[in-house]
Amino acid sequence: MNTTKKNSVMTRLSAHMSSTTVRVGLVLGAALLSAIAVRAADEAKPAAAAKPALTVNVVQPQSANLPLRVNANGNIAAWQEASIGTEANGLRLADVKVNVGDVVKRGQVLATFAPATVQADVAQIRAAVAEAEATLAEASANAARARSLQATGALSEAAINQYLTAERTAKARLEAQRAAAQVQQLRLSQTQVLAPDNGVISARSATVGAVLPAGQELFRMIRQGRLEWRAEVSSVDMGSLKPGVSASITPPNGTPIKGVVRMVAPTVDPQTRNGLVYVDLPNPGNARAGMFARGEFEVGSGSGLTLPQSAVLLRDGFSYVLRVGPDSKITQVKVGVGRRVGDRIEITSGVDATARVVAAGGGFLGDGDIVRVVDAAPAAKK
Repeated sequence: MNTTKKNSVMTRLSAHMSSTTVRVGLVLGAALLSAIAVRAADEAKPAAAAKPALTVNVVQPQSANLPLRVNANGNIAAWQEASIGTEANGLRLADVKVNVGDVVKRGQVLATFAPATVQADVAQIRAAVAEAEATLAEASANAARARSLQATGALSEAAINQYLTAERTAKARLEAQRAAAQVQQLRLSQTQVLAPDNGVISARSATVGAVLPAGQELFRMIRQGRLEWRAEVSSVDMGSLKPGVSASITPPNGTPIKGVVRMVAPTVDPQTRNGLVYVDLPNPGNARAGMFARGEFEVGSGSGLTLPQSAVLLRDGFSYVLRVGPDSKITQVKVGVGRRVGDRIEITSGVDATARVVAAGGGFLGDGDIVRVVDAAPAAKK
């Protein structure tokens, strides 16, 4: 009896579990079918359009005639520098009339030495000249009398020759004294130091009270105030430069200076393979001798593709443009740049004339962004 009841209970329990399993399976199947239906509906819906990041104007590279330039670096120096020294020996410097930076003219007195010693020597030599003149006058009178008595035989031939020799000796002594007087007069003039040319005093070593030997430098002067730019140019580019070519030089103060090539050096440094090009600076402005400067030479012209400088971005040391594709998506493109003219810059590589790039505001965009493109506003009529 007990065994029969147990079998009956087990049978009913098994039937119940089978029924529950069927119901769970039906629920899970229904849920799976519902999820599949929802997914299919979602896939059937069109993808939502991405929102544009910015509204931009686009431009295309334009062909333009650009100047061909040769870039170079160099120093600004004096065209010619004169060394002004003393010719007098052992005199005391009494007065210095100019200083560094003064503009002087040819013949202007720059400094003076104490002349007292030389003036005394001049007075002494003048007295010696007067004495020699008196001696010559006496010797000439004696020689004249001897010549007049030569035919009469009143004087011997030896006496006559003695008087004539004395006359010639007196003449020679007078010439020697006159030459010595010229030397002393020259020494007197050397007590004044004169400017040898128009120019600007660039250095001064003269000190009042110093007793200087002959040849001691007192001043240095930039002749005529002329400066030049000595550019170091690669030997590859030197062939395109010749006298008369114009140049633009930018010193440290940033103000460009116009110059003209005066001479191209006939040699090249074998170590650097660079040669010097001498450029006259007619109006140097604030440039000073010794300054370092960059510059460029205009050697011709040629065509090239250009973009506005606002379209070219500098990132990580390289130049990029943001190209707009047919789907309005931004692609960052690395480009090579060259010459700059006004507000435009030459594009040497990376894009062609058909490319459409963002004209301005690219700093707010990145690779892959979607933009709204509008036509550029027409330029206002003047």
